[in-house]
Amino acid sequence: MFARTLSLFLATVALAACVSTPRQVAQPRPAPAPARVQPVPPPLAPRATNVVPQGLRDELAQLWRSFPGKTGIAVRRIDGDWVVGHRGGELFPQQSVSKLWVTMAVLEKVDRGELSLDTEVTITPEDLTLFHQPLAARVAREGTVRESVRTLINEALTASDNSANDALLRTAGGPGVVNDFLRRKGLSSIRFGPGERLLQSGIAGVEWRQSLSAGRAFQAARERVPLNRRRNLLSAYVADPIDGASPEGIVDALARLARGELLSQNSTRLMLDTLGRTRSGPNRLKAGVPAGWQFLHKTGTGQDLPPVSTGYNDVGIMTAPDGTRYAVAVMLGETTAGIPARMQLMQAVSRAVGRWHQR
Repeated sequence: MFARTLSLFLATVALAACVSTPRQVAQPRPAPAPARVQPVPPPLAPRATNVVPQGLRDELAQLWRSFPGKTGIAVRRIDGDWVVGHRGGELFPQQSVSKLWVTMAVLEKVDRGELSLDTEVTITPEDLTLFHQPLAARVAREGTVRESVRTLINEALTASDNSANDALLRTAGGPGVVNDFLRRKGLSSIRFGPGERLLQSGIAGVEWRQSLSAGRAFQAARERVPLNRRRNLLSAYVADPIDGASPEGIVDALARLARGELLSQNSTRLMLDTLGRTRSGPNRLKAGVPAGWQFLHKTGTGQDLPPVSTGYNDVGIMTAPDGTRYAVAVMLGETTAGIPARMQLMQAVSRAVGRWHQR
């Protein structure tokens, strides 16, 4: 009996060993909850405002009152469109600030397909002007120089080369074309004069001849003009400048340029980028621009007849780190202040714009 029971038990165990146990299927783990991502807000657009900071208004008034001579100041907030300044509607000599309008007239022709930035322009000794013209050294060495419109724009704006600018003026079609551009664009508070040679010789009472473009021949001829005649001519020029522009007219034009209202997108970018590389006047407005801001500008410098200096200018666009843009113009029609004092005034203006930003 025991043997039979044992046999049945062993058989049961053997049978159980032959039957597979159900396979354990791994249950998928629940997916982890996605991490909560905080959206990154886009940079805020500059807050538009039409309210001039009172502190800026007061500071500019104090700077203007304390500086000797005929001084014009204008500051326009491009994003918000307020303007503040003193003598902002009066005409002041532009001098090389007027190179802005020559380049714009040329770039409009590029936009229309009438010119290319790669168009080459020939400059010979007969095309040279006077005063600051680095291009003259190349012409003296090579006799004839050919440069592209693009290169001439760069030299006219960044180095304020008078002969490069005059070559652009000739390529555009002359002073009449530039004045027509200003009229069509509604820049009515800006004049363009007769070109560098006739402008400067007229101010000095010298009859222009091309031989005066060499060396210091013009300065020597100017010294032979009677002093009273020179004083009278210089005073008449400052009172009603043939190349005059108002500070408010200039900051309006710069604001419209920055907003893309005067030229195509490509030409606007080219011009602004080029002005950002300006090498002249590093101790004028630029030296007062706060760290972290961007700045682009064009200077102008007129003739002196001691103790008076004329047409000492700087105009440009300041851009704050938050993208807010200000067009700024400081124009010294005539002054007896020395160069360091003129620079300090300009620096104080750009510094004030930065100080009162967002206040």
